[in-house]
Amino acid sequence: MKKIFINKEQLETRVAMVENDILTEYEVERYDQERLVGSIFKGRIKNLENSLQAAFVDIGFQKNAFLHYWDMIPAAHNEGLFDQNTITGDTVAAMDANIGDSFGSTIKKSMKAKDSDEQERMRQEIERIPELYPVGSEVIVQVTKGPIGTKGPRVTTNLSIPGRFLVLLPHTSHIGVSKRIQNHKERDRLRNILRKMSLPEKMGCICRTLGDGKPEEYFHNDIEMLLDIWDTMERNRQTQRAPYCLYREPDLLTRSTRYFLTDSVDEVWIDKEDAFSKIRKTIAKISDINLGKLKHHTQHRPLFQHFGIAKQIDSIFERQVSLPSGGYICIDETEALIAIDINSGKARQGKDHPETILMTNLEAAEAIARQLRLRDIGGLVVIDFIDMRSKKDQMQVYRALKKAVQADKAKTKISPISQLGLLEMTRQREHQSLKDSLYIPCPNCDGKGVVKSMVSVSVEIQRKLQALLKRSKDKIEVRVICHPDILHRLRDEDARILRNMEKSLGGNLSFRADDSLHVEEFKVVNPKTMKEYR
Repeated sequence: MKKIFINKEQLETRVAMVENDILTEYEVERYDQERLVGSIFKGRIKNLENSLQAAFVDIGFQKNAFLHYWDMIPAAHNEGLFDQNTITGDTVAAMDANIGDSFGSTIKKSMKAKDSDEQERMRQEIERIPELYPVGSEVIVQVTKGPIGTKGPRVTTNLSIPGRFLVLLPHTSHIGVSKRIQNHKERDRLRNILRKMSLPEKMGCICRTLGDGKPEEYFHNDIEMLLDIWDTMERNRQTQRAPYCLYREPDLLTRSTRYFLTDSVDEVWIDKEDAFSKIRKTIAKISDINLGKLKHHTQHRPLFQHFGIAKQIDSIFERQVSLPSGGYICIDETEALIAIDINSGKARQGKDHPETILMTNLEAAEAIARQLRLRDIGGLVVIDFIDMRSKKDQMQVYRALKKAVQADKAKTKISPISQLGLLEMTRQREHQSLKDSLYIPCPNCDGKGVVKSMVSVSVEIQRKLQALLKRSKDKIEVRVICHPDILHRLRDEDARILRNMEKSLGGNLSFRADDSLHVEEFKVVNPKTMKEYR
């Protein structure tokens, strides 16, 4: 059973997909967080960095967008600035297997071709980019990666506008079919339908996975909608000044209709009346899905709690995830990579039992693929599976992980387990993770996840007092103001040390608590003037 649950509230919308009572997809959209990925802007080039071979484009946000010279070539070709023949057949074919990738990434692949003349032409085109797009010039770009941390968004001039069954490609005449549709007869049928469509010159389209088995009229309706969107964009491009948003990705409620409502979905539960009516009207227009699958949740108990999803959602943000056999995985997000460790825990049936290790690792592979989707984390992922001596077992775990990530919409690349027992993989990262979008760094530890122990803070206070008393020629009065827990430590365990310090170095020490101070903070002041000693 596959079910979708949509919870719409004043400040956020949440969508969860559950398969056989297990949470497999989860997405949150808050109304104060703008989703940039997929949106198209008329921007203005603010800076060119030849050393990086990149332009920085003002699209109307605090940080300028990063546009690599490779990703500017499609626009140059579309405007007739370069010879169309330099776009090779290999490059176009690569697009069929890389829907959503920037055109620049496919051009990079063509550079590996043996034809040195072609490589030289491509290099010359890159060198001409600064002349063709000087600072201040306007360019139409699409966001491929949202701002993450201190980095601004990444953009490309290779535009693609997704519909329900098709993706419109305004800058290339390529006709393609999603690689996930594997039946050769169906692929041929879909290609013939797409070739018969009356598309403008130099425009193409790709059939999405949802188009598998759909009748021809569905595609004609879809392409009409997409061309209307493009016409509106063109009118705004000619009349509006940069920076200006020409096309914005729809909200989560609309995207859920586009991506999730397929024939494989058994039920769709929605808790708000207005959202229920909106989705019902949308589906009636664009889909043959049985409207009886739509259910309106009217119980007083919240939707996610009523169906037992709330606890599974809470576990998304936990570091440790339990496995059915008693083992567990630990997931740590760092700036450079995602580190995942597998532990056998209670799953041991004797020391290093090969069958137990294999079973735990296979469970971990499935759990890892699901957790990466749920947490929406990506980039470089390093997995430390429990050591397996058998190469056969290692390959079995590797294949299990490859199979488990096939359901992931984000692109992944997986390498076999190395000699060090580590598996490396990458997952497409379009925007910040779910955790980063919902949480802020802890104000007490600044995101470190740890604070100094009371002993450590006491040592620092003693060190500060010793330095102050030693440099003072006269006997002085000193007051230490600190957190109540630290004061308790100073008055009990460390009282003898402080009394000895007074006798040996001179001085009059006093201590006060201030619960407004952080546990690591303290002040050493003159009790009369309350000025802090430096």
